[in-house]
Amino acid sequence: MNEAIRQLEPKEVWSYFADLNAVPRPSKKEERVIAFMKEFGENLNLETVVDHIGNVIIRKPATPGMENRKAIVMQSHLDMVHQKNNDTEFDFDTQGIQMLIDGDWVRANGTTLGADNGLGVATIMAVLASDSIPHPDLEALFTIDEETGMTGAMELQGGVLKGEILLNLDTEEDDEIGVGCAGGVDVTARGTYQSVAAPGNSKGYTIKVKGLQGGHSGMDIDKGLGNANKMMNRLLYTTANYMELSEIKGGSLRNAIPRESLAVVVVPNDAEEGFLSTFNTMKEAILNEYKLLEQELSIATVETAVPSAVMSSEDKMKLLRSLHTADNGVFRMSPAIADLVETSNNIAKVMVSEGKIQIDNLTRSSVESSKFDQAESLRAAFELSGYEVSFTGSYPGWAPNMDSPILKVMDKLYEEMNGEKANVAACHAGLECGILGQNYPGMDMISFGPTIKGAHSPDERASISSTHKFWKFVLEILENIPEKVS
Repeated sequence: MNEAIRQLEPKEVWSYFADLNAVPRPSKKEERVIAFMKEFGENLNLETVVDHIGNVIIRKPATPGMENRKAIVMQSHLDMVHQKNNDTEFDFDTQGIQMLIDGDWVRANGTTLGADNGLGVATIMAVLASDSIPHPDLEALFTIDEETGMTGAMELQGGVLKGEILLNLDTEEDDEIGVGCAGGVDVTARGTYQSVAAPGNSKGYTIKVKGLQGGHSGMDIDKGLGNANKMMNRLLYTTANYMELSEIKGGSLRNAIPRESLAVVVVPNDAEEGFLSTFNTMKEAILNEYKLLEQELSIATVETAVPSAVMSSEDKMKLLRSLHTADNGVFRMSPAIADLVETSNNIAKVMVSEGKIQIDNLTRSSVESSKFDQAESLRAAFELSGYEVSFTGSYPGWAPNMDSPILKVMDKLYEEMNGEKANVAACHAGLECGILGQNYPGMDMISFGPTIKGAHSPDERASISSTHKFWKFVLEILENIPEKVS
């Protein structure tokens, strides 16, 4: 089916997207895609640089007649989120993404698609490769590790880029022109627990929560979708008097709402009836709460072998109370911008095994003070149970500039092309603009892109018609970049 993708319009974009998706490109393992992009630039006889961290910069001179326009930077990130359905056999480290066409959508076969931010990358490749698209002096910036730490943007040195305008192609609604975004910080709680022998005359049970939609922990956090870690904790917290806890494995990525969680518990025979009755009552309550949003949600217990060891009862309750207390979801809505989430938290991963506990959170906010207020709230919840808490990977948000010259150009063009106003907005996702702006404070920045749904989940899909609309918009923007200020 990947060959059928190449026949979609605009062919130049979809063909390069197919080329890109043939290259495994997990975050922090971008060696192959860096080499791919370097070879691409060199084969075009364009100046191609790989910086010390792995960002790829390709420079292309202005087309004749465009030399007096402001120089631009077109930017997208090379890495992609790796998520797959539980029953999908796929190795992201070695396999290319298997794509298929579903009506107006391109999606992958049981995995994330990589349209975030692969369609942006492919669009820039198409511009670089063309000998007929008018554009000013152009620098293509392909950053690495956006999804798990913004490492590429953070490590990009000042003075490397010469462009005056940055076009970030990482927005996921084609009617949106992005002028701001949230910052973030990873909040990680770590602890240990005392292991004790599992009680005799008992049964082992594996509890499974699965089938949730998941999604982007920024863009989808306000949709009320289920978090598998919080659901699992409700089940364990409610049945705590009837069972002992052996293991939890919930979630997989810091920036994805967790879709699945698994726990192993030990239930004494004389407590089994109470355990199952209480479990089923909570199960039905959760299913009823989420029946309109999470129609594929499954919660089940499966009898399993009794593990040799469990957590001490005291440590069990410390863990469950901490997770019950910890905020998840929207913390505060923006008082300045209607319908914008200001601050949120995603309890992304809960790992409990072999005497060790680790709880990974990603806290986001467009306001730095609110971001750290939320982070400190989480620290307090986990430190009350004696866990060590660290803040890492903090990155700033991007403050909107409603007087941006490129915004005025794009806003006018969008209305002329589509007969309606664009949605000029800030988003709750983390974009690289805020970080890049630290070393390039005078750069005029904007973000836009084609419509992509379900990013960071196996339901990720990209609209074919929207990609065509987006491509035409890109071409008009390039031709209408303002002239240099003399």
